[in-house]
Amino acid sequence: MQVLFVSRHPLAAEFRALSEQRIRFALRRLAWRVPHAEVQLSDLNGPRGGLDKRCQIALRTDGAGTVVVASVARHWRTALDQALARAARFLVRQWRRTRDHGRRRQRPQRDE
Repeated sequence: MQVLFVSRHPLAAEFRALSEQRIRFALRRLAWRVPHAEVQLSDLNGPRGGLDKRCQIALRTDGAGTVVVASVARHWRTALDQALARAARFLVRQWRRTRDHGRRRQRPQRDE
């Protein structure tokens, strides 16, 4: 999986290695389905603090198109983990739908 990290904030650059590691860990079971991931970290309102750290993850997938998930939190690590959890849930749900689509439940036949 190719991971691209984008951020203009100088403190966010410290999270490059961590974000790549977290993405690879969170999507390890679905890595075959996600060949490319892009992480963007930004600070929404500058040095004022508060809920202003934004993490946006764009995953190019095989079969589901591009999945974009964003999260806003007090810290970048929290925003990253929330966005990854949401993206992983979506990908698993999408994979289960495509996998189960071919199977149909058969009703038991009544003897009349």
